[in-house]
Order: sequence, then structure tokens, then C-alpha cells
Amino acid sequence: MAEKLPRMHFVQKATKRFMPGEELGDALRGAATLGEAGIKSTVTLLGENVEAHAEADAVVTEYVAALRKVADSELDTEVSVKLTQLGLDFGVAEATERLGRIAESTASLVWVDMEGSDTVDDTLKVFRAVKERAGNVGLCIQSYLRRTEEDLAALLPLDPAIRVVKGAYKEPPTVAYAKKSEVDRNFVRLTQTLLRARLNGGEGRPVLGTHDSRMIGETNRIAYELGLPKEQYEFGLLYGIEREEQARLVRTGHEVRVLLCYGSAWFPWYMRRLAERPANLWFVAKQLVR
Repeated sequence: MAEKLPRMHFVQKATKRFMPGEELGDALRGAATLGEAGIKSTVTLLGENVEAHAEADAVVTEYVAALRKVADSELDTEVSVKLTQLGLDFGVAEATERLGRIAESTASLVWVDMEGSDTVDDTLKVFRAVKERAGNVGLCIQSYLRRTEEDLAALLPLDPAIRVVKGAYKEPPTVAYAKKSEVDRNFVRLTQTLLRARLNGGEGRPVLGTHDSRMIGETNRIAYELGLPKEQYEFGLLYGIEREEQARLVRTGHEVRVLLCYGSAWFPWYMRRLAERPANLWFVAKQLVR
């Protein structure tokens, strides 16, 4: 049954809302369509925790080729990578070398996704190493982790591009805030820190990854009170989610960047994310109804 589900019509139809297709070409066509609507994009190849060095090297090859195609198409599109796809399980040096190869193949920003809490320390090590060497890397941080505020304070001297998201992995309460209100409050604190750093001359781009209208409103309130222009920060949303909100933000002069996923690993990836946290399933269900 698990093998048949991804090929079933209703599953493929539902998934089409959240990703334009399994191939890079599908993602880039989706990015081009978004670009026509004034929306920037980021693409990511789905998958985690490769089991062999050759698999990790193949991921590097895929991203380098993707960046070449993006450059040829003149799209305002970046890539976002997971370090466990680049061999982080084999060691920090392995992931650092592979991320470095991707970053050095392009002049555009390469985003590093944050994964489970057990990978945070190593992810920060890899990010710092490549940031110092290549410069053009950005980092995703998660507001539901208790440690993130301290991590961000330590990162600010690097003047990094940071994308804040709430977080989607199942974590124990000792590691992550359990209540949505706590996660939201931390999201606002992190946003305030990033926008203030931008106001004070920082070149690192703040990207606020949220579909929550309250968090979008809080972000704009903070920016307004600081006197920070709209073009100094971005909102990051996912393909197919809150499409009307994406259009509204563009109409009101905000910078919007949408993440598009592609790859054959979409079914196990989505199922794992949905199974880990009931809130993920409820969120996706609401989007399907819309």
C-alpha cells in the first residue's frame, strides 16, 4: 500500500497544490510563473540523511546543475539545502566540503536548512566554516527551539542572511517550546533582533518564514516602529500555501520569496513531517480545503 499511495490520483492531485512536480524543470517553471507575479523563489531538492558518500556527491551535482540553469534563466531564484543530504551524518568536514562546492559554484545565496535539534551544533559549525570561506550562505533558524535566541546572538557578528521559521520536527519540551503562544513570542523576539540589526547597517537579509497572519502583522508593526522600509526584509512562504496572502503582500509592496520543493522523495518526506506533529497535518488539511 505504501508503494501504491504516491501513484494514486487523489494523492498526486493533493500534492500538486504544494509542489509543481518531481523534476527540477517543474520547479523552475513554477518559479517562472511566480516571477511573473512579482514573487521571488527558492528551490529545494527533497530528501534527508543519505546513506552513502556517492548519494551526497550526487546531491552536490544536482544543486550545481540547478544553479547553472537558474543563472541561464535569469530567474530571481535561490537554493536551500539540507546538510544531512550533503553527508552531515558522516561528519562536519564532509558536509562543509560539499556545501562549499555548491556555494563556490554560484554568486547567489545558498540557504542552509535547519533540521532536527540533534543536528543544530554541527549545522552551525558547517555554516560558520562556509560563511567565512565563501560568504554567500544563509541560515534557517527555528523559533520553537529554546536555544535559538542565544544562537542568533552568537551569529550576528557574522552579519548573516537569516530565515526564521517556527519549526516542524517533533522535539521534547526540554528542547522546544510546547505552546504555540511561546513559539510565536520567540518568533517575534527573533524578528525584532533581525530587523534592528538590518536597521543598524547589517547587510544580512532577514527573511520571515511564516503563513501566520498574526506574525506577518507583528513583523510589519516592528518594521514600521523601527522605520525600516519594506524592501529591507522578505516574507518567506511555501508554494501553494496562502496564495491569496502571497498576492496581497506583493500588492502592498512587500518582498515575497516562495519555497518550491521537488524530487522523487516527496512522499516519504511529506508523510514523515505530517506524522511527526499533528499541527502539520491540520495545517495541510486546511490548505487543501481552501
